[in-house]
Amino acid sequence: MGVIHVVLGKANPEKMNGVNKVVYNMASKQAENNLDVEVWGISENTEVNYPERSFTTKIFKRKRNPFSIPEDLKKEILKSDMSSIFHLHGGWIPVFSSLGRFLRKNKRAYVVTPHGAYNTIAMAKSRLRKKIYFHLFEKGFIDAASKIHCIGESEVDGLQTLFPNNKSVLIPYGFETLNEDHQVNAEKKEIIFGFVGRLDIHTKGLDLLVESFSGFSTRHPDSKFWIIGDSEQKSELQRLINAHKVSDKIELLGSKFGEEKNNLIKKMDVFVHPSRNEGLPVSVIEASNFGKPSIVTKNTNIGYLIEKYNAGINIPFPDAKLLERAFDEIYDIWKDQEQYKKICDNAVKMVKEAFDWNTILQQMNTQLYT
Repeated sequence: MGVIHVVLGKANPEKMNGVNKVVYNMASKQAENNLDVEVWGISENTEVNYPERSFTTKIFKRKRNPFSIPEDLKKEILKSDMSSIFHLHGGWIPVFSSLGRFLRKNKRAYVVTPHGAYNTIAMAKSRLRKKIYFHLFEKGFIDAASKIHCIGESEVDGLQTLFPNNKSVLIPYGFETLNEDHQVNAEKKEIIFGFVGRLDIHTKGLDLLVESFSGFSTRHPDSKFWIIGDSEQKSELQRLINAHKVSDKIELLGSKFGEEKNNLIKKMDVFVHPSRNEGLPVSVIEASNFGKPSIVTKNTNIGYLIEKYNAGINIPFPDAKLLERAFDEIYDIWKDQEQYKKICDNAVKMVKEAFDWNTILQQMNTQLYT
């Protein structure tokens, strides 16, 4: 049996697209464990502009019609081994509804990881339009899937409201830990908060972040906030920062990758991810791996683990006042270096135990691919 991951994009870990990062990591670990694995990407171009990897990658040029399957992709499917499992990544993707029908017609099994597309908040957005689209296209796509791989409880719940089923499987992503000693600098004169991700103001809760940090930083001038990421909303976010008069406190650092990004995270004291809608934020796991406690919303699907391991603060829902209170609480912890070091250690422990790839891969093999 082989596994063929299908994704929009090229599974490039150096891009801000979280789904592509996850697919890259998943395929890399599967290849490392001697599973026959490939990644097939549907992209705007077929240029090889991504790092070397340990698995075969095939890129197909996206067609203008969003429902049309590239002809060379159809040919590759027909050439594939009948025992291969196709693993499709994403939800509400028109070409995937066509691809599901083509796979079913040609007796190829597939599983779906929606990556948060079916969580409660996502399902509520554009509800009427999604309901129509669901009955026309999406229902058939997931109905024919062997399994639906959910990464958080909100996605299981959201999907059940629209499509009651017994094929949902809850498995979080794994994460490749970096064996580095995390250092707590007791001599630091200021606390640095940070966010890493796409600058989607509403979805990522960046408006709440700016508003709450504005109030917090007034009481605690020994604070800064680094925002790493980019999008067409960057200028709008800067206007929001200016309007709250925190342009001297909040810095937009743009997109950073690899060691440059990691070195910035290591200099942070607290990671913040106040998302309204999320699958499972890789950036929070990355920061935790470097021993950074996090402030997250329950909507991130990682809050229950933050609570379980006492690795930061979990806010029950996205709200500026609750977030500002969390800033105050984590600041008091940071001032007590013994207490702060303890939650830093807890963050590392959380990643090692809850996101262990060996455990995750075993669950995928037994619950998704059989």
